[in-house]
Amino acid sequence: MLLEIAIGDAYGAGFEYVKPKLVRAGNDLSRYVQHPRHGTAPGAYTDDTQMSLAMAEALLEEIPWTPEDLAQKFLDAFHRDPREGYSSHFYDFLCRTQRSEEFLANIRPESEKSGASMRAGPLGVLPNTADVIGRSQVQAALTHNTPLGIAAATASALASHYCYHRVGPKAELGRFLDRHVPGDWSAPWKGKVGSSGWMSVRAAVTAIIEHDRASDVLRACIAYTGDVDTVAAVAMGPASWCDEIEQDLPACLHDGLERGPFGYDYLASIDQRLEQMFPRPRHART
Repeated sequence: MLLEIAIGDAYGAGFEYVKPKLVRAGNDLSRYVQHPRHGTAPGAYTDDTQMSLAMAEALLEEIPWTPEDLAQKFLDAFHRDPREGYSSHFYDFLCRTQRSEEFLANIRPESEKSGASMRAGPLGVLPNTADVIGRSQVQAALTHNTPLGIAAATASALASHYCYHRVGPKAELGRFLDRHVPGDWSAPWKGKVGSSGWMSVRAAVTAIIEHDRASDVLRACIAYTGDVDTVAAVAMGPASWCDEIEQDLPACLHDGLERGPFGYDYLASIDQRLEQMFPRPRHART
């Protein structure tokens, strides 16, 4: 799951808010591409994956699910491996903040953007829907304590839960989210994706429902244009668990993903540990 989030994130990073003609020309999954304006190297993941990794580690370490402990987890993940991809304001905030007390005292959590939803996917491994919702709301409120910010994060976490725990067919994913989270999650998304978290989640849900191969899900996420690395990161986690989606991401995207201390092998090890700690049901629920 984290591997697929990272692949979607790193692949999408080359296309984030670029001109549609560049997306159409380059979105063939043949390689990671260099963004025309940003310095992130091809194959390197961004904040979407780093914060998702922090969430996964928090689950594995069974830390108290408090604002203080989660804030410290986000800070530790950043300072051990500073990287681009965060907004310039939040990047500067993380650079000058070391302790959770500083984080909570100085953060302004009024955002409706995608930061809380892009990192919520690992919460889907939790077996209880109410626990997924509750924990997602806590983590979202740290930075996106708005109705839309919290709803988007909760929908993102529940999309992963739906696929991981084989709750139902993917055609019903949007309606499942509609029952649990305010918003019109079953409405098909079309066109450019803006910076609001609910946009990325709705686009991701549409890509999952409409495609039966992981490669097609990823291409569809990028083809929307706009904030496509976030759309891909939100979509590829649930898609990696969906029994109705063929896992056919090309070898070049696996081979080209970064191999640093927190790269491919580390992400794969976290995926394995999550599945050991939170076993998937063998069959779909009836």
